[in-house]
Amino acid sequence: MFNPLNFISKLIKSSNQKELDRIGKIVKKINLLEDEFKKLDDLEFPKKTEEYKEQIKLGKSLNELLPNAFALVREASKRIRNERHFDVQIIGGIVLHEGKIAEMRTGEGKTLTISLAAYLNALVGKGVHIVTVNDYLAKRDSAWMAPIFEFHGLSIDCIDYHSPNSKERRKAYNADITYGTNNEFGFDYLRDNMSHKPSEIVQRKFHFTMIDEVDSVLIDDARTPLIISGPTQQDNREELFVKLKSAVQKLEAVQKKLVGDLLRDAKKLIKEGSTGPEEGEGGLALFRAYRGLPKHRPLIKFLSEPGMMTVMQKTENHYMQEQSKHMPKADADLYFVIEEKNRSVELTDKGRYLLGKGAGDESLFVMDDIGGILDEIDKNEQLNQEEVVRKKDEALLSFKDKNERLHALRQLLKAYTLFHREDEYVVINNQVKIVDEQTGRMMEGRRFSDGLHQALEAKENVKIEKTTQTYATITLQNFFRMYHKLAGMTGTAETEAQELWDIYKLDVVVIPTNRPIVRDDRNDLIYKTEREKINAIIDDVVELTEGGQPVLVGTTSVQQSEMLSRLLNLRKLQHNVLNAKQHAREADVVAEAGKKGQVTIATNMAGRGTDIKISEEVRSAGGLAIVGTERHDSRRVDRQLRGRAGRQGDVGASQFYVSLEDKLMRLFGSERISKLMDSMGHKEGEALQHKMITNAIERAQKKVEENNFGVRKRLLEYDDV
Repeated sequence: MFNPLNFISKLIKSSNQKELDRIGKIVKKINLLEDEFKKLDDLEFPKKTEEYKEQIKLGKSLNELLPNAFALVREASKRIRNERHFDVQIIGGIVLHEGKIAEMRTGEGKTLTISLAAYLNALVGKGVHIVTVNDYLAKRDSAWMAPIFEFHGLSIDCIDYHSPNSKERRKAYNADITYGTNNEFGFDYLRDNMSHKPSEIVQRKFHFTMIDEVDSVLIDDARTPLIISGPTQQDNREELFVKLKSAVQKLEAVQKKLVGDLLRDAKKLIKEGSTGPEEGEGGLALFRAYRGLPKHRPLIKFLSEPGMMTVMQKTENHYMQEQSKHMPKADADLYFVIEEKNRSVELTDKGRYLLGKGAGDESLFVMDDIGGILDEIDKNEQLNQEEVVRKKDEALLSFKDKNERLHALRQLLKAYTLFHREDEYVVINNQVKIVDEQTGRMMEGRRFSDGLHQALEAKENVKIEKTTQTYATITLQNFFRMYHKLAGMTGTAETEAQELWDIYKLDVVVIPTNRPIVRDDRNDLIYKTEREKINAIIDDVVELTEGGQPVLVGTTSVQQSEMLSRLLNLRKLQHNVLNAKQHAREADVVAEAGKKGQVTIATNMAGRGTDIKISEEVRSAGGLAIVGTERHDSRRVDRQLRGRAGRQGDVGASQFYVSLEDKLMRLFGSERISKLMDSMGHKEGEALQHKMITNAIERAQKKVEENNFGVRKRLLEYDDV
């Protein structure tokens, strides 16, 4: 039967398909040259390179040379690595050459794909930079590809092998093709800008760069600037943080006790039928407890009970009326208020009293009118010029000291209430190290700004480093926009296509897989509580391994990965753990992850850039099983985790487990799902699984992504001023 909708959809091809059709014609030309290049002698390859360079000097464009250059590289790869570029890799190479982003799934051979565009663009003689997310991948990829490039007579180097500001690093930048990490390229640019003479500069003019895992570099790392800093002349903050620490600890303790009391009152009142938002009613007591400590475990557990989230949200809506005019009334009993969605904390009047007047310092939160004081000094005719200067200096110093004291208090409060060890940061060798939220990797050399890092050091009783001043800084957004031509590839860019276009003017082309994906991506399993979810995960991991399948368990934090590790130890199940603390073992752990019955627990880092290969025995058992312990804020990170299984047409499966206590669910939309579970007569340990719910969770993720995009766009706009 004729279907007009099918007919119209065939007529109106997607822009992505039109792009693939256009590139497909170029691929056919390259394939027709294959037999001709097979006949070449090995010694003719560098001669071809010189021939192409001469043709460019005579005015021939790279687009005209592309079919021959790509056919030449494909033939060289067959001879040296015994790897022939698939047609989809040729498509990827063309997309990269055209200055776009190639989305290629995990296991499709992105490292080999880059070699095509790198060779063609290196013929111009202005240098090609290939950027990776860590030094292991930079060194590995440059070592893998070096024989291919050198076979053609091109030079290749990796900056991560050499010290900054060295002759060796300058030589690496002068190579035809240069590999390195995003941070090292950026820091070299900053160091060059601080150089006193031309001979100290290592980089040359930026021409063409290709970024592997482009989403990680241009999106995840975009908000954190690269900073070169040095010591300040004087710094008394160490003493200040230590002195104020006990006051903030006391404040946190009294708030914790208050939240416990409020929760007990709320339970009692709600049980008696009092769920309203007014003073003395259960709804207000519950809402106050949430505003006081939203991550308080007993509170999270109570909110997962039938109807409780609805009671709390009705109260919240009541106080948010008229632009939150009555919110101070709801917050009156608290010492500080945490806005979990905005990641902010504010002292209330009660909190200020406890820290100030209650501690014998009535003027702590009273800021002097410094302008008025300086004016009074000027008007005092009894003072000579020398006394005027001295009095002004004293007044300014007093004002500065009080300002710094208040700032240190605020940063300590943030450190104790918003930042949690093994989540946002880890402590290794008595140093506080930031953990990247998206990748789960430690951010070496990075520190939280504005005294927050020192506050965390005070909290963790480690050495408080001195305050530094910034000598040079740049965001990765602005650094990579300086290249004449920018391209990249990743397994997950489609969901961020709008941002990549708006900020970098980069199109995303989704490239089909060489073989069809047969991985079974199942709908999310939704549990009421964290405890039920974790029990189900452990049971399922044990069952999967008994069937001979390897399992990769993806977690969102170091803390969660270590908790699951302890539970698997109780079941006597052998496993590997990969998180920010074990990052040095990343490649070894990932290499073992595909073995029969192997269990690997990994944070989001999950060995990006390293394939998990499986044997025939594992294929017959069902392939690699992916277990997601929680939905991440970003759909892209979840897709990365799913993509670890099912490479090159392999069998495999992925399953996410979600509870109403998870951060994403608490902040965006657990109320409707909670109601649905209640109406279906949910029992302890039972899971809800439906495509509609999986879609609802992805809509919540989209909200978070849009918010994060807004923050990054504003940051760029400020930078552009």
